[in-house]
Amino acid sequence: MKTRSKIVGHGSPRQKKRKRAGELKRKTERRIPRQSPIELTPGEFKELGHQLIDDIAKFLSSIESRPVNPAQSPAKVRRILGTRSLPKRGTNPKKLLRGVSKMLFENSLLNGHPRFWGYISSSAAPIGALGDLLASSVNPNVGSFQLAPLATEIESQAIRWIAELIGYPTTAGGILVSGGNMANFVCFLAARKANIAWNVRTEGIGRADARRLRVYASTETHTWIQKAADLFGLGTDSIRSIPVDGQQRMDVTALRKRIGDDKVQGDIPLMVVGTAGSVGTGAVDPLREIAAVCKDHNLWFHVDGAYGALAAVLPNAPADLKILAEADSVAVDPHKWLYAPMEAGCALVRDPQLLVDAFSYHPPYYTFGGDGEDVPTNYYERGPQNSRGFRALKVWLALRQVGREGYRRMIAEDVQLANYLHERVKTYDELEACSLGLSIATFRYNPRDLRGRKDILEYLNKLNAEILARLQNSGKAFCSSTLLDGKFVLRACIVNFRTTRSDVEALPGLVAKIGRTTDSELRRTEIVFRGP
Repeated sequence: MKTRSKIVGHGSPRQKKRKRAGELKRKTERRIPRQSPIELTPGEFKELGHQLIDDIAKFLSSIESRPVNPAQSPAKVRRILGTRSLPKRGTNPKKLLRGVSKMLFENSLLNGHPRFWGYISSSAAPIGALGDLLASSVNPNVGSFQLAPLATEIESQAIRWIAELIGYPTTAGGILVSGGNMANFVCFLAARKANIAWNVRTEGIGRADARRLRVYASTETHTWIQKAADLFGLGTDSIRSIPVDGQQRMDVTALRKRIGDDKVQGDIPLMVVGTAGSVGTGAVDPLREIAAVCKDHNLWFHVDGAYGALAAVLPNAPADLKILAEADSVAVDPHKWLYAPMEAGCALVRDPQLLVDAFSYHPPYYTFGGDGEDVPTNYYERGPQNSRGFRALKVWLALRQVGREGYRRMIAEDVQLANYLHERVKTYDELEACSLGLSIATFRYNPRDLRGRKDILEYLNKLNAEILARLQNSGKAFCSSTLLDGKFVLRACIVNFRTTRSDVEALPGLVAKIGRTTDSELRRTEIVFRGP
């Protein structure tokens, strides 16, 4: 019998054909790197990363010696950046990173500076910055568990820990979003779905009944409430602005009366917003009393705690912060008193199902299931985004690094520094201490010889506005302002783990010095001093 080799023959056409096919298969299977202009080799990435980290470390080590505010006009910044059109060809990435790093370090308002006390933007935790780099490098889409298994569970754990810090039920539903506006929006939409009698998701807000929906918030509530009423169909006329008392806290007697009057008129009360740390003065509303009102009238009780809720971790926190657990929902901002880099907000809703009821849809291209005993968390069902970045990592890392006691100490130090500033202001004859709440102290320049004059408010407001502008432009410290009973006051909000007692001690002297010069200059031109 002839063997197969004899039948085919060494080097026969059939054998040659098989050999060529094998070579083609091996060549096809061999991965040939694509030459993409945006790619970096591991070696290039390592070199650029080392250089960038070195530059950032030098920047952070020098931050206290830099001006807080570069005080540059938009036109000057545009000239620094350049106004040419999109380049036709790319730029060397090493040169690009070095150039933009220098521009950012020299032309940014530095909220990481120890003398930044302007808005409620904290110094960013360095581990959070590294966390953002790691999160961006892995780049999970935290819209579903399947797309981001570990990232999803890290977010869930971070949310539970935030709830635990403020005394909220750890069984609550939650989601991390971009900041306070979005966190409050998520809670608002959960309330809208849960407490409106008809199916608002299908029928919308176009019904005649919708014109009578009412939302209650104090006059000191952040403007997210106007945005929410506008964007989500109720209209800003639905907002009942409740007056505040002498401490800028909601007047609960006025709240009760307004709700009662609205019901008599056939209106439909929907929710009450309490504030845990107002933006202007750090005021905490009488949350316990508001909770009782909501219970009596079966209203959704929401707490905007974007700034102040985390102060609940303090043993001596205002008593009303100790009852956050009674709220149907709470908004908290990790990029405030958890010192996370921008952006990070957190919406907490007592009943997790209410988030799903408000946001879940199931398009045919989403097949993210799970068995009944181990149901995965899919965050696209709990908030407005489908595709979501891994913003939880920077929050989770800092919580792990610092722990409850670390945050308790840092938040307590911020509050103590605000108290110290309030007392220091009182030692200057020409300064007037105005309010103190949580870690916000307000004050103004008010010369002794003008005290008691009833015609001087407009001048003092103009004077303090000019003092603030000069202080900010000096680069030596950065405060903001608010209106307090019609008075323009300087506002220092300390959510800054780099601020020291000596930094705070310097501020009243700076304001007093600028104030004397400014007052002297303005009095020459103001009619109240020159006569008719």
